[in-house]
Amino acid sequence: MGCMTASTGRRVLLAAPRGYCAGVDRAVIAVEKALEQYGAPIYVRHEIVHNKYVVQTLEKKGAIFVERTAEVPEGSIVMFSAHGVAPVVHDEAAAGKLATIDATCPLVTKVHKEAVRFAKEDYDILLIGHEGHEEVIGTSGEAPEHITLVDGPEDVAKVEVRDPSKVVWLSQTTLSVDETMETVDALKNKFPQLISPPSDDICYATQNRQIAVKKLAEDAQLVIVVGSKNSSNSIRMVEVALDAGASAAHLVDFAAEIDEAWLEGVTTVGLTSGASVPDVLVDGVLEWLAERGYGDVETVKTADESITFSLPKELRRDLRAEAAALVADRTAGTPSAE
Repeated sequence: MGCMTASTGRRVLLAAPRGYCAGVDRAVIAVEKALEQYGAPIYVRHEIVHNKYVVQTLEKKGAIFVERTAEVPEGSIVMFSAHGVAPVVHDEAAAGKLATIDATCPLVTKVHKEAVRFAKEDYDILLIGHEGHEEVIGTSGEAPEHITLVDGPEDVAKVEVRDPSKVVWLSQTTLSVDETMETVDALKNKFPQLISPPSDDICYATQNRQIAVKKLAEDAQLVIVVGSKNSSNSIRMVEVALDAGASAAHLVDFAAEIDEAWLEGVTTVGLTSGASVPDVLVDGVLEWLAERGYGDVETVKTADESITFSLPKELRRDLRAEAAALVADRTAGTPSAE
């Protein structure tokens, strides 16, 4: 890598890739486009992505975030977050006469479709993920009678299946690759005929960001990950940095959350951000570090990312008119086209 700053010997290693993945970018733009096209308010079921700054910014533009479909007034537009929802949520929206926009990340949708397919073939599905995470709730809802959650290697001992010859594993897309494979290995030891999904469930962006943070940890005594506390992929990056050899690693939403004591004795800081973090937040941390003598910034590039996803198809329709028609159907007492 390049030379360190002569005056201070302090530097920042900036990970590339970092920040927004294609699914997050699509979801955030979808909210902005919906507000432009249909006007406020646009209701969003759960946080569109797990980032405090993004949510607050969209709220100022007219998005209203709710935890339950029942909180959305009849005749409104509701958007489903990038994490996906269970089929019952679609049913709730139809019953509530709501027009919907599905901003589920296509990579999460892929896992949902895998769950449906394997359930139809009567497999027991072992879903590796974290209990209570929105993505896990959504995927489990596709086939609850077939899916068992496995929350890490320590859960494997208590897993039971009907037929060890008909077992498949799927995973939450934002997990640590290493921990997931540790869980898979433990499952294969218990169920030697365990089938793997047709393609890797862990998101390409999650994998790329974890590879990049491992590279940072080779040279950085301190790794700072910009991301929110409820962001699974951001939390995993802190864990990956520590496992890869960093002396310390911390998760912060904003530069103001950094403790100057973390910098004591540190000459090299690694900096990266979770897949739902806009660059403006990373820029703020770079400015904060520069003010404290860490002005030499080197980019550590480990992958190129060129994947993009098209916006939800619902943005090409007049959803306000559709919502009004749904309400009119109910008022007239006639069956809805739904």
